[in-house]
Amino acid sequence: MIEIKDVKKGFDDKQILKGVSAVFETGKTNLIIGTSGSGKTVLQKCLVGLFEVDSGEIIYDGKSFTHMVEDERKHLRQQIGMLFQGSALFDSMTVQRNVKFPLDMFTDWSHDKKMKQVNETLERVNLKDAHNKFPAEISGGMKKRVGIARAIVLNPKYLFCDEPNSGLDPQTSMVIDLLIREITKEYNMTTIINTHDMNSVMEIGENILYMYQGEREWVGNNKEIIFSKSAKLNEFIFASEFLRDAKDMRMLEEKGIIDNDRNMEDVMRDPESHLLMGENDKRDKSE
Repeated sequence: MIEIKDVKKGFDDKQILKGVSAVFETGKTNLIIGTSGSGKTVLQKCLVGLFEVDSGEIIYDGKSFTHMVEDERKHLRQQIGMLFQGSALFDSMTVQRNVKFPLDMFTDWSHDKKMKQVNETLERVNLKDAHNKFPAEISGGMKKRVGIARAIVLNPKYLFCDEPNSGLDPQTSMVIDLLIREITKEYNMTTIINTHDMNSVMEIGENILYMYQGEREWVGNNKEIIFSKSAKLNEFIFASEFLRDAKDMRMLEEKGIIDNDRNMEDVMRDPESHLLMGENDKRDKSE
Protein backbone atom coordinates (compact mmCIF):
# COMPACT_ATOMS: atom_id res chain seq x y z
CA MET A 1 0.00 0.00 0.00
CA ILE A 2 1.12 3.52 -0.79
CA GLU A 3 -0.43 6.45 1.03
CA ILE A 4 -0.05 10.14 0.26
CA LYS A 5 -0.95 12.82 2.78
CA ASP A 6 -1.61 16.45 1.83
CA VAL A 7 1.03 16.41 -0.92
CA LYS A 8 1.86 19.79 -2.44
CA LYS A 9 4.19 20.54 -5.32
CA GLY A 10 4.81 23.66 -7.38
CA PHE A 11 7.29 25.07 -9.87
CA ASP A 12 8.29 28.73 -9.61
CA ASP A 13 5.01 30.55 -8.86
CA LYS A 14 2.70 27.84 -10.23
CA GLN A 15 1.14 25.40 -7.78
CA ILE A 16 0.59 21.98 -9.43
CA LEU A 17 -0.45 19.74 -6.53
CA LYS A 18 -2.61 21.48 -3.96
CA GLY A 19 -2.72 19.15 -0.99
CA VAL A 20 -3.58 15.74 -2.46
CA SER A 21 -4.34 12.80 -0.16
CA ALA A 22 -5.11 9.26 -1.31
CA VAL A 23 -4.48 5.57 -0.62
CA PHE A 24 -3.30 3.17 -3.34
CA GLU A 25 -4.19 -0.37 -2.36
CA THR A 26 -2.12 -3.54 -2.68
CA GLY A 27 -3.38 -6.20 -5.07
CA LYS A 28 -5.55 -3.73 -6.96
CA THR A 29 -5.19 -1.67 -10.12
CA ASN A 30 -5.10 1.92 -8.85
CA LEU A 31 -5.80 4.48 -11.58
CA ILE A 32 -4.96 8.19 -11.61
CA ILE A 33 -7.07 10.02 -14.17
CA GLY A 34 -7.67 13.63 -15.16
CA THR A 35 -7.33 16.07 -18.02
CA SER A 36 -3.95 17.30 -19.24
CA GLY A 37 -2.59 19.70 -16.64
CA SER A 38 -4.51 18.12 -13.76
CA GLY A 39 -1.29 17.14 -11.99
CA LYS A 40 -1.43 13.36 -12.36
CA THR A 41 1.98 13.06 -14.07
CA VAL A 42 3.63 15.31 -11.49
CA LEU A 43 2.04 13.21 -8.74
CA GLN A 44 3.40 9.98 -10.19
CA LYS A 45 6.89 11.51 -10.49
CA CYS A 46 6.68 12.56 -6.85
CA LEU A 47 5.68 9.02 -5.89
CA VAL A 48 8.87 7.55 -7.38
CA GLY A 49 11.11 10.38 -6.21
CA LEU A 50 11.81 12.07 -9.54
CA PHE A 51 10.32 15.22 -7.96
CA GLU A 52 10.59 16.14 -4.30
CA VAL A 53 7.34 17.25 -2.69
CA ASP A 54 7.19 20.76 -1.25
CA SER A 55 5.17 19.51 1.71
CA GLY A 56 3.13 16.50 2.75
CA GLU A 57 4.22 12.89 2.97
CA ILE A 58 4.47 9.77 0.81
CA ILE A 59 4.35 6.48 2.70
CA TYR A 60 5.26 3.03 1.33
CA ASP A 61 3.84 0.24 3.49
CA GLY A 62 4.17 2.30 6.66
CA LYS A 63 7.62 3.73 5.85
CA SER A 64 7.96 7.41 4.98
CA PHE A 65 9.51 7.73 1.53
CA THR A 66 9.59 11.50 2.02
CA HIS A 67 11.99 11.27 4.95
CA MET A 68 14.19 8.42 3.72
CA VAL A 69 17.91 8.96 3.20
CA GLU A 70 19.30 8.20 -0.26
CA ASP A 71 20.50 4.66 0.56
CA GLU A 72 17.04 3.75 1.86
CA ARG A 73 15.45 5.18 -1.27
CA LYS A 74 17.83 3.25 -3.49
CA HIS A 75 16.85 0.02 -1.75
CA LEU A 76 13.15 0.84 -2.14
CA ARG A 77 13.53 1.68 -5.83
CA GLN A 78 14.80 -1.86 -6.42
CA GLN A 79 11.28 -2.96 -5.44
CA ILE A 80 9.66 -0.65 -8.02
CA GLY A 81 8.85 -1.60 -11.61
CA MET A 82 8.19 1.03 -14.29
CA LEU A 83 6.23 0.69 -17.53
CA PHE A 84 6.88 3.79 -19.61
CA GLN A 85 4.47 5.38 -22.07
CA GLY A 86 6.52 4.49 -25.14
CA SER A 87 7.82 1.24 -23.60
CA ALA A 88 11.34 2.82 -23.68
CA LEU A 89 13.02 -0.31 -25.00
CA PHE A 90 16.65 -0.27 -26.12
CA ASP A 91 16.52 -0.52 -29.93
CA SER A 92 19.96 -2.08 -30.14
CA MET A 93 19.08 -4.88 -27.72
CA THR A 94 17.01 -7.99 -28.36
CA VAL A 95 13.84 -8.61 -26.36
CA GLN A 96 15.78 -11.01 -24.16
CA ARG A 97 18.52 -8.47 -23.38
CA ASN A 98 15.97 -5.71 -22.73
CA VAL A 99 14.25 -7.84 -20.08
CA LYS A 100 17.57 -9.01 -18.63
CA PHE A 101 18.84 -5.43 -18.28
CA PRO A 102 17.43 -4.78 -14.73
CA LEU A 103 18.90 -8.09 -13.54
CA ASP A 104 22.33 -7.02 -14.79
CA MET A 105 21.93 -3.65 -13.09
CA PHE A 106 20.60 -4.70 -9.70
CA THR A 107 21.60 -8.33 -9.02
CA ASP A 108 24.75 -10.42 -8.84
CA TRP A 109 22.93 -13.55 -9.96
CA SER A 110 24.62 -16.10 -12.19
CA HIS A 111 23.97 -15.98 -15.92
CA ASP A 112 21.88 -19.17 -15.76
CA LYS A 113 19.69 -17.80 -12.96
CA LYS A 114 19.14 -14.55 -14.85
CA MET A 115 18.18 -16.37 -18.02
CA LYS A 116 15.78 -18.63 -16.12
CA GLN A 117 14.07 -15.55 -14.69
CA VAL A 118 13.96 -13.85 -18.12
CA ASN A 119 12.46 -16.92 -19.78
CA GLU A 120 9.81 -17.37 -17.10
CA THR A 121 8.87 -13.70 -17.22
CA LEU A 122 8.59 -13.60 -21.01
CA GLU A 123 6.45 -16.71 -20.91
CA ARG A 124 4.21 -15.05 -18.31
CA VAL A 125 3.47 -12.18 -20.72
CA ASN A 126 2.96 -14.63 -23.63
CA LEU A 127 6.21 -13.82 -25.43
CA LYS A 128 8.13 -17.08 -25.10
CA ASP A 129 9.13 -17.11 -28.80
CA ALA A 130 10.29 -13.49 -29.13
CA HIS A 131 13.64 -13.66 -27.31
CA ASN A 132 15.90 -12.89 -30.25
CA LYS A 133 13.77 -10.28 -31.97
CA PHE A 134 14.61 -6.58 -31.85
CA PRO A 135 12.03 -3.91 -30.93
CA ALA A 136 11.75 -2.81 -34.58
CA GLU A 137 10.66 -6.35 -35.49
CA ILE A 138 7.67 -6.60 -33.13
CA SER A 139 4.26 -4.94 -32.93
CA GLY A 140 3.22 -2.14 -30.58
CA GLY A 141 1.31 -4.55 -28.37
CA MET A 142 4.31 -6.87 -28.14
CA LYS A 143 6.54 -3.92 -27.21
CA LYS A 144 4.17 -3.13 -24.33
CA ARG A 145 4.37 -6.73 -23.15
CA VAL A 146 8.18 -6.60 -23.30
CA GLY A 147 7.97 -3.40 -21.25
CA ILE A 148 5.77 -5.18 -18.71
CA ALA A 149 8.17 -8.12 -18.59
CA ARG A 150 11.12 -5.81 -17.92
CA ALA A 151 9.11 -4.00 -15.24
CA ILE A 152 8.26 -7.19 -13.32
CA VAL A 153 11.40 -9.28 -13.89
CA LEU A 154 12.71 -8.33 -10.42
CA ASN A 155 9.38 -9.32 -8.79
CA PRO A 156 8.65 -5.77 -7.60
CA LYS A 157 6.25 -4.85 -4.82
CA TYR A 158 5.18 -1.69 -6.64
CA LEU A 159 4.40 -1.17 -10.34
CA PHE A 160 3.97 2.23 -11.99
CA CYS A 161 2.48 2.48 -15.48
CA ASP A 162 2.40 5.68 -17.51
CA GLU A 163 -0.28 5.57 -20.22
CA PRO A 164 0.22 1.83 -20.89
CA ASN A 165 -2.29 1.85 -23.78
CA SER A 166 -0.90 4.86 -25.62
CA GLY A 167 -0.81 4.22 -29.38
CA LEU A 168 -2.60 0.87 -29.23
CA ASP A 169 -5.84 -0.18 -30.89
CA PRO A 170 -8.83 -0.87 -28.56
CA GLN A 171 -8.54 -4.66 -28.72
CA THR A 172 -4.81 -4.69 -27.95
CA SER A 173 -5.39 -2.12 -25.20
CA MET A 174 -7.83 -4.52 -23.56
CA VAL A 175 -5.26 -7.32 -23.68
CA ILE A 176 -2.67 -5.09 -21.97
CA ASP A 177 -5.20 -3.93 -19.35
CA LEU A 178 -6.18 -7.48 -18.44
CA LEU A 179 -2.54 -8.59 -18.33
CA ILE A 180 -1.65 -5.77 -15.92
CA ARG A 181 -4.62 -6.64 -13.71
CA GLU A 182 -3.75 -10.35 -13.70
CA ILE A 183 -0.11 -9.69 -12.84
CA THR A 184 -1.09 -7.23 -10.11
CA LYS A 185 -3.14 -9.88 -8.36
CA GLU A 186 -0.71 -12.72 -9.06
CA TYR A 187 2.30 -10.80 -7.66
CA ASN A 188 0.16 -8.96 -5.06
CA MET A 189 1.67 -5.65 -6.16
CA THR A 190 0.59 -2.08 -5.55
CA THR A 191 -0.03 -0.98 -9.14
CA ILE A 192 -0.57 2.68 -10.03
CA ILE A 193 -1.58 3.60 -13.57
CA ASN A 194 -1.77 7.05 -15.16
CA THR A 195 -4.25 6.86 -18.00
CA HIS A 196 -6.54 8.78 -20.35
CA ASP A 197 -8.13 5.56 -21.60
CA MET A 198 -11.75 5.37 -20.52
CA ASN A 199 -11.93 1.67 -21.45
CA SER A 200 -9.23 1.08 -18.82
CA VAL A 201 -11.20 3.10 -16.28
CA MET A 202 -14.36 1.07 -16.81
CA GLU A 203 -12.69 -2.34 -17.12
CA ILE A 204 -9.88 -2.41 -14.53
CA GLY A 205 -10.50 0.67 -12.36
CA GLU A 206 -10.62 -1.01 -8.96
CA ASN A 207 -9.49 2.15 -7.17
CA ILE A 208 -9.66 5.43 -9.10
CA LEU A 209 -8.32 8.86 -8.17
CA TYR A 210 -9.74 11.63 -10.37
CA MET A 211 -7.73 14.83 -10.20
CA TYR A 212 -8.89 18.28 -11.28
CA GLN A 213 -6.57 21.29 -11.35
CA GLY A 214 -4.16 19.77 -8.85
CA GLU A 215 -6.76 18.61 -6.34
CA ARG A 216 -8.47 15.33 -5.53
CA GLU A 217 -11.93 15.70 -7.02
CA TRP A 218 -13.25 12.15 -6.64
CA VAL A 219 -12.20 8.69 -5.42
CA GLY A 220 -14.03 5.43 -6.08
CA ASN A 221 -14.14 2.35 -8.30
CA ASN A 222 -15.49 1.55 -11.75
CA LYS A 223 -18.87 0.54 -10.33
CA GLU A 224 -19.29 3.68 -8.26
CA ILE A 225 -18.25 5.94 -11.12
CA ILE A 226 -21.54 5.17 -12.89
CA PHE A 227 -23.50 6.77 -10.04
CA SER A 228 -21.11 9.65 -9.34
CA LYS A 229 -22.71 13.04 -8.74
CA SER A 230 -19.46 14.91 -9.52
CA ALA A 231 -20.22 17.18 -12.47
CA LYS A 232 -16.51 17.56 -13.30
CA LEU A 233 -15.96 13.80 -13.31
CA ASN A 234 -19.03 13.16 -15.45
CA GLU A 235 -17.92 15.79 -17.96
CA PHE A 236 -14.51 14.13 -18.18
CA ILE A 237 -15.60 10.48 -18.35
CA PHE A 238 -18.87 10.80 -20.25
CA ALA A 239 -17.98 13.67 -22.57
CA SER A 240 -19.98 12.55 -25.61
CA GLU A 241 -23.70 11.94 -25.96
CA PHE A 242 -22.97 8.32 -26.82
CA LEU A 243 -21.08 7.78 -23.55
CA ARG A 244 -23.78 9.56 -21.55
CA ASP A 245 -26.33 7.19 -23.06
CA ALA A 246 -24.07 4.25 -22.22
CA LYS A 247 -23.85 5.49 -18.63
CA ASP A 248 -27.64 5.72 -18.38
CA MET A 249 -27.96 2.18 -19.72
CA ARG A 250 -25.38 0.85 -17.25
CA MET A 251 -27.20 2.56 -14.38
CA LEU A 252 -30.43 0.82 -15.39
CA GLU A 253 -28.58 -2.51 -15.48
CA GLU A 254 -26.94 -1.98 -12.08
CA LYS A 255 -30.30 -1.05 -10.53
CA GLY A 256 -31.91 -4.15 -12.00
CA ILE A 257 -34.37 -2.23 -14.15
CA ILE A 258 -33.26 -3.92 -17.37
CA ASP A 259 -31.60 -7.26 -18.01
CA ASN A 260 -27.90 -6.96 -18.78
CA ASP A 261 -28.06 -10.25 -20.73
CA ARG A 262 -30.67 -8.85 -23.10
CA ASN A 263 -30.63 -9.40 -26.87
CA MET A 264 -30.90 -5.94 -28.41
CA GLU A 265 -32.82 -7.19 -31.45
CA ASP A 266 -35.47 -8.62 -29.14
CA VAL A 267 -35.50 -5.42 -27.09
CA MET A 268 -36.16 -3.31 -30.16
CA ARG A 269 -39.12 -5.51 -31.11
CA ASP A 270 -40.68 -5.51 -27.64
CA PRO A 271 -38.98 -3.04 -25.23
CA GLU A 272 -41.42 -3.42 -22.32
CA SER A 273 -40.94 -7.16 -22.06
CA HIS A 274 -37.29 -6.60 -21.18
CA LEU A 275 -37.95 -4.36 -18.21
CA LEU A 276 -37.30 -6.23 -14.98
CA MET A 277 -40.02 -6.01 -12.32
CA GLY A 278 -39.42 -5.00 -8.74
CA GLU A 279 -40.44 -7.26 -5.83
CA ASN A 280 -43.76 -5.49 -5.37
CA ASP A 281 -44.63 -5.97 -9.04
CA LYS A 282 -43.78 -9.65 -8.85
CA ARG A 283 -45.90 -10.08 -5.75
CA ASP A 284 -48.85 -8.24 -7.31
CA LYS A 285 -48.70 -10.35 -10.45
CA SER A 286 -48.53 -13.61 -8.50
CA GLU A 287 -51.67 -12.64 -6.58
